[in-house]
Amino acid sequence: MSPARTPEQALDQYLAHLTVERGLSRNTTSAYRRDLARYLRFLDARGVTGVTGVDPACVEAFLVAVRTGDDGAVLSAASAARCLAAVRGWHAFLAAEGDTPTDPARDVRPPARPRRLPHALAVDDVARLLDAAGSGDGPGPLRDRALLELVYSSGARISEAVGLDVDDVDLTGAAPAVRLFGKGRKERVVPVGSYAVAAVDAYLVRARPALAATGRGGPAVFLNTRGDRLSRQSAWAVLRRAADTAGLGEHVSPHTLRHSFATHLLAGGADVRVVQELLGHASVTTTQLYTQVTPDALREVYLTSHPRARG
Repeated sequence: MSPARTPEQALDQYLAHLTVERGLSRNTTSAYRRDLARYLRFLDARGVTGVTGVDPACVEAFLVAVRTGDDGAVLSAASAARCLAAVRGWHAFLAAEGDTPTDPARDVRPPARPRRLPHALAVDDVARLLDAAGSGDGPGPLRDRALLELVYSSGARISEAVGLDVDDVDLTGAAPAVRLFGKGRKERVVPVGSYAVAAVDAYLVRARPALAATGRGGPAVFLNTRGDRLSRQSAWAVLRRAADTAGLGEHVSPHTLRHSFATHLLAGGADVRVVQELLGHASVTTTQLYTQVTPDALREVYLTSHPRARG
């Protein structure tokens, strides 16, 4: 690395690369910046003032520090893995650019994370949630019902749903679908079911024009009361309100409908690789998490299938 170029400057170049070349979102690059700023502070405390002085032991020591809290807040295994991913990505970038002769983080592995089953609602609970979202008068309930119906019907992430423009939605013809842009702006086209088609169509015809008249939402499908694009935080609030109304508050998170979408498809006999494509997962391993059998499901199958399971 040139003596005139500090690690902070190299970090800024990497973050610019993530934004421009890889198309990562502002939220993602902000998370990378926080993690890598912590890493630079750790290196500075160890007397490492330039990235050429980093060796694998430094990276491993940093991983231990974030897990034990020696340099700040204690991170869970999942958060530590995310932090290490940022460090590994930066060092790989520096090596590829010729700023360092080797990649000291290449062989450092993240801590093992417990594999937890994603929480999914029962089909009846999803129906209660969607009904609750549409209760009330005015454009708000029509928008809320359309948003949640679309998320459940397509398996979209909340951020993907609020990022939709009108041109991304095709409800006409025999194969209605939405065009979603996932992580890294990777595009996929996902079918939309009849319930979501009806809800979105009702919103676009009866509610969106009134919301659009109050602001500059532009081409955004989902608008807030000011006429601007609905934010991810506001969409999360929509979900929380509907969950509370339906009596499901403690069981619902931003990904609940996405998890329910995948779980219900697989339970209905869908192939795991089809679900992978619908969800936009880069690896089928991620999707296979939904195929794990829960103890309750195992017991139910046993009780209904074994000839001497019940008296």
